[in-house]
Amino acid sequence: MSLTRIQVQRATTVSPWTRDFRHLLPVPKHLQNRQTWFDPITKAVRVKDRIKYWNVVPGDQICIRGDTRKIIHEVLSINKFTNRVYLKGANLHEGKEYKTPVNRSVHYSRCMLYIGEKMGTVTSAGEQPKSISVFARRIGVRDPHWDPILYRWNWKRMVLATEPFTSESRVKLDWPQPEERDHKEPNPLLDTTPETVREITYKPPEFSLSKLLSLQSGATEKEYLRTLFNPSAIPFDTSAPMEVHLTKELSNPHSRAKKQARWQAAMKRKSTLFKKFIAQELRNINGRSVRDARAEAAFKYRQKLEEERKSEKKRRWLTKDRLTKMERKSKRKARKAEKQKEKLSQLVLRDAPNQFIPGKSAKRPQA
Repeated sequence: MSLTRIQVQRATTVSPWTRDFRHLLPVPKHLQNRQTWFDPITKAVRVKDRIKYWNVVPGDQICIRGDTRKIIHEVLSINKFTNRVYLKGANLHEGKEYKTPVNRSVHYSRCMLYIGEKMGTVTSAGEQPKSISVFARRIGVRDPHWDPILYRWNWKRMVLATEPFTSESRVKLDWPQPEERDHKEPNPLLDTTPETVREITYKPPEFSLSKLLSLQSGATEKEYLRTLFNPSAIPFDTSAPMEVHLTKELSNPHSRAKKQARWQAAMKRKSTLFKKFIAQELRNINGRSVRDARAEAAFKYRQKLEEERKSEKKRRWLTKDRLTKMERKSKRKARKAEKQKEKLSQLVLRDAPNQFIPGKSAKRPQA
């Protein structure tokens, strides 16, 4: 099993969960070497250098290892093929309007997870204790297991070493929780009142029997279309009969309900067709057993489905553009053959020695 180009391109993710370990598969060379402006491929690290269980995930607060100011950053996304962690709000091209914004990224090994605050020790008399930020310098993985309900891998993040050093060890670090959606309070000024909803605002046009009898087929439609492009040229009667219910035309044919209805109709048709084949074979057993008759009916049923599949495939292949191209190609071939035939029929040979005309007696020249 190998990786695809889409999986490598979408390696940078904002999801904190690990659903599979496909990021441990080797990236094919043709995906790493091929890099164009429309198909950018990020070079992946070696498989043995990749991280299996990611403890730094989007939503965590980290500090970059070696930063003396201990600035806390929020993780925006991660790339499991390059071991890079992208920080939120750290734009490398800030202030440059002509360049695309690029978030700052650091290596996974330089990230220290933020645990919390603790009160520092007082070194001199009269000094007030200050709060110190505590970060996880080393994290371990405990109890990795597959969760069949949430369909992902879960494990516990255990803090093995902290910076600065604390007496607390083997502390479980919780996973980042998603932000709750901000549901706005209902505003009576923005909501539609029930009286307005129940109010009937559509007024159908008035039809007269004399106008309905005098109308010709298609005349009203043409007049209506003409008024759309030139309203002042031909006046249009608004009381003329028009189609009101456009449910079928305006509804989405690719909705889930319609797809399900089409699928159910196709399954029902297949079941009916199979029963029809079985009934036809059982009526004409001709010395066969019932089992053999059913087996032959199933064989003919499968053949019928295969013929329908091939005919449907051919119908979809013969699009309007292909039919036009095939017709143009056949006309070109016929015209070319006609020209070649005309050219051969009008062919005239020049008089030259050693020529023999069929149907006439000619003496061969003596050597």
